[in-house]
Amino acid sequence: MIDVAVLTPDPADPSYAGQWPGVLDRLSAALATAGIKARPTPWTDHVETAHGLMDFPLVLPLIVWGYHRDHDRWIEACVTWAEAGAPLANPAEVLRWNSDKRYLAKLAEKGVAIPPTIWTDHASPAVVEAAFAATGAEQLIVKPTVSGGAWRTLKVAAGDLLEQVLTEAPDGGAMIQPFLPTIATAGETSLLFFGGELSHVVNKRPAHADEFRIQVQYGGQYQRLDQAPEGALSLAERTLAAIDEPLLYARIDMVPDADGQWLLMEAELIQPDFYLSSAPEAGARFGRAVADRLGL
Repeated sequence: MIDVAVLTPDPADPSYAGQWPGVLDRLSAALATAGIKARPTPWTDHVETAHGLMDFPLVLPLIVWGYHRDHDRWIEACVTWAEAGAPLANPAEVLRWNSDKRYLAKLAEKGVAIPPTIWTDHASPAVVEAAFAATGAEQLIVKPTVSGGAWRTLKVAAGDLLEQVLTEAPDGGAMIQPFLPTIATAGETSLLFFGGELSHVVNKRPAHADEFRIQVQYGGQYQRLDQAPEGALSLAERTLAAIDEPLLYARIDMVPDADGQWLLMEAELIQPDFYLSSAPEAGARFGRAVADRLGL
């Protein structure tokens, strides 16, 4: 078997200690189908030097959970890896810019449809009040531009006591979007790509109508779809074309608006959950994509 590195969380961060080993097991099983062995190593062991990564033919940063809470070090690590020419998949420069959701604004400039978004350096009550006035929305989503797993993401209603609600708001850069009620009725749909080819599609819905978060820790329900809904694949392909990078993997998340137009919520190019528990047959496809990248 050929060894590849899989980057894992900071050992000093206990937040994910009970979760990431199971994800590593699924990834390891997927890679094993192609004769590849996953060697886990914490990403925080390779911030100042890439020396420990250079003996691997490929490094997969697929479980770097928690990097958003240590973003300065994450940026430092990405620069280190890029300068050393470490064999990261996806490229280290992609891992850098994809860690800040302001990349969505650049994709929008290239014609990719995203929800109406107000970008701010600080989500103060005055900024949120202005966002209500500008959008006419009854509810807004306020989330950090550097985030993960709905961390510090809020749903705010018109008339809320903002000083109280926003005590949990992001400290730094934030994005403010009108709440899309279709998240409850249609959910968020994810298209998974391996080696540039569509692998599988998963629909994710919140636990109930009042919930906006679709992550499993909030009760989200996931279902594999037999094919991409009409128009969804087109948006995903436009997104990947606008990114125009040699991506080994990508997860393109989207939601329809009230008129049925698909809107890009996120292009997850760092540590996407592949939802292999919902689509176990996709593991072998990922294994083949990695083997192809390695020339096996």
